[in-house]
Amino acid sequence: MEEQRKSKRVELHMSLEVSSLFKQDNIKVNNIHAPIDIINISKSGIGFETESILPIGYYFNARLEFLNKGEALNCVVRILRQDKSKNGKNFYGCEFVGMASVFDYIFDNIES
Repeated sequence: MEEQRKSKRVELHMSLEVSSLFKQDNIKVNNIHAPIDIINISKSGIGFETESILPIGYYFNARLEFLNKGEALNCVVRILRQDKSKNGKNFYGCEFVGMASVFDYIFDNIES
């Protein structure tokens, strides 16, 4: 697979739950309750695994809490692609949408 990342990804393990998805034209999917395990993160996005099947092109709200760094980030994430992971789960590549560059320091701290 060709490398398409804009920023360096850092391995990170964090858990979240996606409860609803939405699209820009007010299409909304509620009551999803899909637990996800974040595998890696960068300034531009995240990669995560889940047993759930999520639609490509949809968005979700996330709160990323970096426990060892004492930082938290509320963001909107757009699902870009899906693959099968080695353990049979669904792996998703996502990008952060509309995040201000003022939060770059959080990722600079994670990378170091």
